[in-house]
Amino acid sequence: MLPWKRVLRPLTALLLTAAVAILPAATAQAADAPSRGWNDYSCKPSAAHPRPVVLVHGTFANSVDNWLGLAPYLKNRGYCVFSLDYGQLSGVPLVHGLGPVDKSAEQLKTYVDKVLAATGAAKTDLVGHSQGGMMPRYYLKFLGGAAKVNALVGIAPSNHGTTLAGFTHLLPYFPGIEDLLTANTPALADQVAGSAFLTKLNEGGDTVPGVRYTVLATKYDEVVTPYRTQFLSGPGVRNVLLQDLCPVDLSEHALIGLLDRIAFHEVANALDPAHAIPTTCASAVG
Repeated sequence: MLPWKRVLRPLTALLLTAAVAILPAATAQAADAPSRGWNDYSCKPSAAHPRPVVLVHGTFANSVDNWLGLAPYLKNRGYCVFSLDYGQLSGVPLVHGLGPVDKSAEQLKTYVDKVLAATGAAKTDLVGHSQGGMMPRYYLKFLGGAAKVNALVGIAPSNHGTTLAGFTHLLPYFPGIEDLLTANTPALADQVAGSAFLTKLNEGGDTVPGVRYTVLATKYDEVVTPYRTQFLSGPGVRNVLLQDLCPVDLSEHALIGLLDRIAFHEVANALDPAHAIPTTCASAVG
């Protein structure tokens, strides 16, 4: 790849950040999606799947668009499935996951309590994409979430931040850019490798007792880089590189969460490990 192309992708992400910061105010907002088969608060977990599943979207996403593939996949397999919006900034319509990550974790805490109260379940399972796979760890570690969560499945999670293919190393050479990120899109600043937020999150270990962790990563991830920084260390952790299961899986950061049925199959395995079926390339049509 030519050097300028290596810079172009992360630069595009940075420009998108600036564009979001000046979007005109609007009132449109993603809503619960019972018509699509999930966020049905009358759903009662079955004996086969006794815990509701809460889906946690990524940065620049929302509770609907991030889960148009995975939510029906899990619903069709008998799970009670829910998704929330979090981290919306004032004046920024449709997209979420932009606010400070610790504040977003507080919103997740409130939502989990709502789901548990509606379903009568004692615990939930969390499945998150990108920021949504990392942010719940703050809830588990600092907000009492470990008592209410059985498993966390992170799909391309930003567990140790990102360098955006090395681009974030250049931020100190562009005065004002870091301040722009922090002021206008705090979640992006929190996800830069080495941020104060990530230092606090990962200090003392990646995991908390009593929760099972699964991380699904793709070596073609161009957003959370290097991709191996997504993996966790500690008891109860299973780190999975999709290309080890199916070498021809070409999904990158977005597709692994949106459309990749090989990843979906591994999510199902993580939610019900007692009945796990080995994942192969054929799982894409299962």
